[in-house]
Amino acid sequence: MSRPLRIAVIGAGIGGLVAANALMRRGFDVEVYEQASELSEIGAGIQISPNALQVFRALDLETPMMQIAHEPEGFMGSDWQSGRELFRSPIKNVFEAKYGAGYYLVHRADLHRILAAPIPPERIHLSARCASIDNQTDSVTVFFADGASKNFDVVIGADGIKSVVRNALFGELKPQFTGCMCWRGLVPVDRLPKDHVLPMSHVWLGPNGHVVHYHVRGQALVNFVAVYETKDWVEESWTLPSTVEEVKTAYTGWHPKLHTLFEESDTIYKWGLFDRDPLDTWSAGRVTLMGDAAHPMLPFFAQGAGQAIEDGYALAASLARHPADLASAFSLYESIRRGRATRVQLGARARRHALHLRTPWARLKRDLTYKWQQWRDPSNNSYRANWIYEFDVTSPSLYA
Repeated sequence: MSRPLRIAVIGAGIGGLVAANALMRRGFDVEVYEQASELSEIGAGIQISPNALQVFRALDLETPMMQIAHEPEGFMGSDWQSGRELFRSPIKNVFEAKYGAGYYLVHRADLHRILAAPIPPERIHLSARCASIDNQTDSVTVFFADGASKNFDVVIGADGIKSVVRNALFGELKPQFTGCMCWRGLVPVDRLPKDHVLPMSHVWLGPNGHVVHYHVRGQALVNFVAVYETKDWVEESWTLPSTVEEVKTAYTGWHPKLHTLFEESDTIYKWGLFDRDPLDTWSAGRVTLMGDAAHPMLPFFAQGAGQAIEDGYALAASLARHPADLASAFSLYESIRRGRATRVQLGARARRHALHLRTPWARLKRDLTYKWQQWRDPSNNSYRANWIYEFDVTSPSLYA
């Protein structure tokens, strides 16, 4: 093909914008379509692990990302009721040497701005909701909710957990409610007592639930995510309002520091955690999927964004390797990404049970395991996630 491939990225979330950046750097003709009326991300925290930071480095976005990021001292776990320290493992001055890149905490909206900045504004189309696609032999037609349509050589479904593109390829996949719901909020640090929140990625572990909190925007804000098991169905949405009273009631008996954190949050949102089984393939014809559209993940490895970021880079590199043979490009992309993403997806599903142990005896056995791990290697992370962090999707050998 003498001209560059015309590629539509459906969805301008973090993964979609990473894909757009990576594709444009390789000379592809890229258009991004976003159903929202403005380019913005939900105001919450996100964890950028070494595997994801490698992609920012390859896209020359590491420097601006570092300007808005906070590097925590380490991971820390505490008992839900007493506050007793269960484990602590270092991040700062350790991860860069161990994995070739560090581990950072950022505000999603800040990260979103950095990813959007290199993309020409005329290439990002807002209020452009994809209604359907027609996956033909020689092109793909995207039909929009306003009645417009446009043809492309390739369509990338980066449109999230309720993906229209995925449904068009493989039919609607019914989600299963996991029995868990989440609350999230942001708290200005100056509202909290001094050293109320340590400069750590801190998880509190208890029966039927856990709470994670960490700093974002330097150390100006504290982001918290609270997960609790419930039989009540909650909407699969990040923007359903909740109240301080609701989250405090769910965490009755938990440590007072957590209740102070909840009380100082201006706005709290809640959503239900839904699970979907891994797909056997992500691609069909001229269309492929990435991020939550391909492998929606429970948050228990903090890898939803990280795996979408890996997808965006790998997809661009695979298309650059086989620009005239989409079947080979998509095959390479899936060979690099699908097995790994599935392992993370299923691992996150399984990890929920270790976080939410119900009986004191089960929690004691788990906590002793943490202590044993820490004694054997104080520099090792307590999440047994080395295999996630040490992978470098930007390695040229993967695409040779």
